[in-house]
Amino acid sequence: MDYVLAQVNIGRLLAPLDSPPIGGFVAALDAVNAVADAAPGFVWRLQTEDGNATALRGFEEDADGAAGGILINMSVWESVAALGAFVYGAAHIAVLRRRREWFEHMTVAYTALWWVPRGHLPSIAEAEDRVRHLRRHGPTTYAFTLRTHFPPPGEAEAGVPRMSPEDWACTV
Repeated sequence: MDYVLAQVNIGRLLAPLDSPPIGGFVAALDAVNAVADAAPGFVWRLQTEDGNATALRGFEEDADGAAGGILINMSVWESVAALGAFVYGAAHIAVLRRRREWFEHMTVAYTALWWVPRGHLPSIAEAEDRVRHLRRHGPTTYAFTLRTHFPPPGEAEAGVPRMSPEDWACTV
């Protein structure tokens, strides 16, 4: 079976999405999404007819006390390398470095990666389950991170963790 990489990340907004403090994030959203859509190895991303996922809800247990609620980003990629190239590429890293302007610092896992059969589109419920698993058990073949990831099922050493390259980091 052929597998592709699903990823989810969530953020607790510091203020409502339509408020001035979040304006810089909103202004960058369409451009960053366009870069993702055109990135080598991109397969799919969660979105509504508006072209983003800001209206979608989930991860309610994480929303407690969040002034602006939770935003969900979910996508599917051909490989860990393709996702990493986008995440740490110039267009996305510039916005990622500003995340503390718009999102609360989360002390629990807020992102998870997992392999899905090609053609499968992950649901928000599936993503919630993967994040909860990662929080309880750390990186495993069921849910992992970009820093500590696993090869797809069926590959040699599929259960052996791999570490990301040293330059895959956002130091801010």
